[in-house]
Amino acid sequence: MVVPMLDETLELASAAGAREVVIGMAHRGRLNVLAHTVGRSYQAILAEFEGESNLEVDTQMPEGGTGDVKYHHGAAGTRKTSTGKGIRVTLSPNPSHLEFVDPVVEGRARADQSSRDSRKLEHDPTVVLPVLIHGDAAFPGQGVVAETLNLQGLEGYTTGGTLHIITNNQLGFTTDPDESRSTRYASDLAKGFDIPIIHVNADDVEACIAAIRLALAYRDKFGRDALIDLIGYRRFGHNEQDEPAYTQPTMYDAIKKHPPVRKLYADRLVARGLVTQDEAERMATEVHSQIATAHEDLKAAIDQGDEEEERQLDRTASPEPKTAVSAETLRNLNEQLLKVPEGFTTHRKLKPFMERRRTGLDEGKIDWAHAEDLAWGSLLYQGVPIRLTGQDTERGTFSQRHLVFHDTQTGEKYAPIQNLPKAEVTFELHNSPLSEAAALGFEYGYSAQAPETLVLWEAQFGDFVNSAQVIVDQFITSALAKWGQTTRLTLLLPHGYEGAGPEHSSGRLERFMQLGAEGNIRVANCTTPAQYFHLLRRQALIKKRRPLVVMTPKSLLRLPAATSAIEDLCEGSFKPVLDDPTLTGSREDVTRLVLCSGKVFYDIVGHEARPGCGHVAVGRVELLYPFAENELRALMASYPNLECVVWAQEEPKNMGARSTMESRLGWILPDRVRYEYVGRQFRASPGEGYSAAHRAEQSRIVRAALGVD
Repeated sequence: MVVPMLDETLELASAAGAREVVIGMAHRGRLNVLAHTVGRSYQAILAEFEGESNLEVDTQMPEGGTGDVKYHHGAAGTRKTSTGKGIRVTLSPNPSHLEFVDPVVEGRARADQSSRDSRKLEHDPTVVLPVLIHGDAAFPGQGVVAETLNLQGLEGYTTGGTLHIITNNQLGFTTDPDESRSTRYASDLAKGFDIPIIHVNADDVEACIAAIRLALAYRDKFGRDALIDLIGYRRFGHNEQDEPAYTQPTMYDAIKKHPPVRKLYADRLVARGLVTQDEAERMATEVHSQIATAHEDLKAAIDQGDEEEERQLDRTASPEPKTAVSAETLRNLNEQLLKVPEGFTTHRKLKPFMERRRTGLDEGKIDWAHAEDLAWGSLLYQGVPIRLTGQDTERGTFSQRHLVFHDTQTGEKYAPIQNLPKAEVTFELHNSPLSEAAALGFEYGYSAQAPETLVLWEAQFGDFVNSAQVIVDQFITSALAKWGQTTRLTLLLPHGYEGAGPEHSSGRLERFMQLGAEGNIRVANCTTPAQYFHLLRRQALIKKRRPLVVMTPKSLLRLPAATSAIEDLCEGSFKPVLDDPTLTGSREDVTRLVLCSGKVFYDIVGHEARPGCGHVAVGRVELLYPFAENELRALMASYPNLECVVWAQEEPKNMGARSTMESRLGWILPDRVRYEYVGRQFRASPGEGYSAAHRAEQSRIVRAALGVD
């Protein structure tokens, strides 16, 4: 029944003004939806079963890759409605983590509903309808569903209502309902979000169509989600080889005796005199014949012996964009970013903050958040739309950003960056709900659907990306290889060891380093505001789109040594590797090169023993993936008497970048140069819970890096 229900959905959505329907669903019935709703050919689907992906029936992978199983691929097509109007149907690709596609679809729909070519965001939810098809075990079982439902009424995330359909088989693989949920109905979770629930018997064809009409009428009237609990059964096993009677023998005995819905409805129409029995049988025979013919044609094509061409990911570098911005533009932009309306009363404690930004350009004291603000503002001037969301991003977790001012008298909000006179595109800015999985999945979907937009998601602390690991693993880092899909999505993950405990130290850099392969992502850990400025602008402007993961700082946000001058922003570009600016002696004297990344650099060069270590140079690896091989070779070669290269990090040995960097440094170490590791030893937890223990360990790491133990 899902297919005719979707047919009715397309008709009603088109009549209401929609130009697109975006669908997210797991595996059950997916091939039927691909064939009969999206319009993908039988031959293309059957080719997946024959294992012949070399046939030119499906161009899923424009950049090559390893592909995915048939039940995970997405597709798009245009359907003609009964009135002759065309409506686009998009089925989003998804992994076997069934419900994690939910927020991705919402993000894709939101992106297509939004117009970003003026300073004021225009959002029209009538033009795109999101449809999510859930499983009855997965809907109450997976927490990302609740996180997604919570987005429906939030200003930065609403899509004007989603149509939810639970394909209720009364079974989850081999698990009975009383083993998979604590509620009477699979749909009861939606009650907590004031979502109307329509229960309907999947054997009652006309009631199912009526349920669609009711749900979409509710969406049109109230702009909120509606849910249909489509109660039916699974006639066959979980997959093509499964025997369901092993675990549900009585249920499957009943199912074998129960006529399918096609026969039930055909008999009903025959009884009403609307069709004859022969006509009903002929219709079924014709469809089976079409599938059989497509299969025969496919086998004939395979027998011709078409050879598979080797496909590789496109790893060619894009031309470097110009990321420097003129001093005149930066000064003008800086002043605009501090303007508030006449009569607006800013908080008294923000006045010194604003004054520092006013004088910081000329005093060479541009801090991290200041450079970030200038990078975004300059991109808006160049016509690049930006969307920034996350936990407390308007102010910033560390009270460093203050993109939005609040009038202390009226509570009115004003964001200067959203009111730049020269900007003709949007800066969409939202504090997110306290969610990681759905919030990040939403931004991934948005960035996939709006490739011209720089979409950024910020975690309150980098550690919290743990809760979105499925989105990272199954979408962000692998979608290019699986589905040929990539984005500019940028993750900002506060990272650094300041003794704040194990849950406020690590953005889990090691996981992103392990996931980096085939040029799929970019991973950076910058040490200066200027580097961050150029990195953000590069990410927005470079032709080749890839997700970017940035280990952003905490203590460096206000560290006087970690500031930049205006010249650093209006000259140069992002540098993957930085040499040692604290080196006072001759390069010929250097025998020990310490390589590190991020905040630990300042701990090393700021240590009291540093002035007495003229034989030590401290280099910074700012771009951790892709591996900066050429730049590191050049840095090592610039020290002719080098004897030792050290990789120094704050993180434990089984975390951070150590494992990846160690193996790759081994490829390029000059002859007779030895390698050393300095950092925490193997640990089960990222960092110490006691500040005294942290200080002792940090001191040991710094002294070991300098070789003064």
